[in-house]
Amino acid sequence: MSVNEGQQHPLSMYLKVWILLFVLSTFSYLVDFFQFQGFLRWTLILVFMFLKAGLILSIFMHIAWERSTLVMALGLPTIALMFLITLMMIEGDTTNLSRGVFFSG
Repeated sequence: MSVNEGQQHPLSMYLKVWILLFVLSTFSYLVDFFQFQGFLRWTLILVFMFLKAGLILSIFMHIAWERSTLVMALGLPTIALMFLITLMMIEGDTTNLSRGVFFSG
């Protein structure tokens, strides 16, 4: 196999991914347009962000054809971020509770 030979993917696949990225970006902007607030707002923003990042990584960086790399590049950071977000939520609740106890008495 020479250096010039490689795996070719159909152009239609890339066009479908671009359209899907455009749709996901539109949904991200609609979150601001409809002025969602609080937990729903940030959940939607994070979901759309992870979906777009996953599409870009898997298709344009050709990670979709390497299963273990896909798991390492997408799965582990996502799990780590969710774990850290959970820790920050617990810490925020603890801080809020301790402030309530301190300032109420």
